[in-house]
Amino acid sequence: MGLSSPTEAEASATEAQSQTGASQTGLRRSMEARHLVMIAMGGVIGSGLFVSSGYTISTAGPLGAVIAFLIGAVVVYLVMACLGELAVAFPVSGAFHIYAARTIGPATGFATAWLYWLCWAVALGSEFTAAGLLMQRWFPGVDVWIWCFVFATVLFTLNAISSRVFGESEFWFALIKVAAVVGLIILGGAALAGFHPLAAGEYPSFGENFSTPDGLFPNGFTGVFVTCLAVFYAFSGSELIGVAAGETANPGANIPKAMRTTVIRLMIFFVGAIVVIAATIPYEQVSVDESPFVTVFSMLGIPYAADIMNFVIITALLSAGNCGLFSCARMLFSLADEGHAPKAFRKLTKRGIPMVALCVSTLGGLASLISSVVAPATVYLVLVSVAGFATVGVWMSIVASHFIYRRTFIKNGGDLSTLPYRAPLFPLVPILAFALCLVSLIGIAFDPNQVAALLFGVPFVGACYAIFYFKYGRRRSLKKTVDA
Repeated sequence: MGLSSPTEAEASATEAQSQTGASQTGLRRSMEARHLVMIAMGGVIGSGLFVSSGYTISTAGPLGAVIAFLIGAVVVYLVMACLGELAVAFPVSGAFHIYAARTIGPATGFATAWLYWLCWAVALGSEFTAAGLLMQRWFPGVDVWIWCFVFATVLFTLNAISSRVFGESEFWFALIKVAAVVGLIILGGAALAGFHPLAAGEYPSFGENFSTPDGLFPNGFTGVFVTCLAVFYAFSGSELIGVAAGETANPGANIPKAMRTTVIRLMIFFVGAIVVIAATIPYEQVSVDESPFVTVFSMLGIPYAADIMNFVIITALLSAGNCGLFSCARMLFSLADEGHAPKAFRKLTKRGIPMVALCVSTLGGLASLISSVVAPATVYLVLVSVAGFATVGVWMSIVASHFIYRRTFIKNGGDLSTLPYRAPLFPLVPILAFALCLVSLIGIAFDPNQVAALLFGVPFVGACYAIFYFKYGRRRSLKKTVDA
């Protein structure tokens, strides 16, 4: 499937942007820029920042962790710049695989969609299980699976009512997490500057923990290299703006606005939080066993800090699950709309919700939690790395799609001034983003805790291409031969 001519593409984009009611697919355009920002923020601020940041600091060291998160912030900016242009040009729901299908090829679009769907479906079980385990702090007599079922029911209901209800719920879910991150930066920064009236004993000054007994990089610069994938996982979810593009009112104006706002806030929140955490907690004392946020707030001497952060982290997990369920359902709907999944996934309710796709995605999340319950705690890093592999794979697909789209647009005589939004510094931005993502995948081959992502991810992608070829590709080739 190729790109339309410049005139057709411009007309199609203009028509899509002018729609304020139902989209061409039947999904409702009811979300505004503020919903998009909070959906992206809600999808990003989750266990990657609250939990796995401890692994990044312990592996890369304090300064190395800050550098790794700065690299992550740069990559997110590059990817979001490419995504912004594509999302405005093709404002459709579950958009990633459509970008790839229209620019790279249908097989790549197929693989991208199923990779992203599987990532979120498996992650749902982990989010539900983690939230259930945290609830045992207050309700030790209630089994974890009961809380998993309760949380799954709540999120399913929020997603089943309407996209606007989902957007509103995610707005408030994300607001709590944002408040926690801002609180950590302000209170932790003040404490590092010497203002910590409630802290018991001595409190480290800013920069004190950056100079470790083993130097600025205790595990060498390799430690920074191998943690990049975990950092990219922490930033995963920012691309959800592209998934929600098909349900956004006035995408030409709202999508670029949401992109810029999201990138700026993520850079401030993530880098600011990791600086405070790395400067406060000695790197050899952090791990994934306890959230660094809980440790920092406890060191500040804030009453009930552990309970407060326990609540915030549960909210973070549910928020990420909320975004993940939304993304899973839209991906299945989009696949079915392209003829690459059962037609039942295209069925919409009167409110424009792909209910069958939503139900299957929920069941996928509930099924995956079985393995996360019986697996040992060390599986967490494996799950993070697998999810990170899927995220980076999707990011590479996005930037490659943008590179090909822009080159084809220019080759066909398109006028760049007619594009409602265009990524800057082309072709440097997509090339640099692709290269950095590729380097992060190479890096995990040197980390025994994360190499499982390659052992699982590469065969999965290969299987997707093989399935597409044998189920769809051969049929198309045969049709072309017959027509000829």
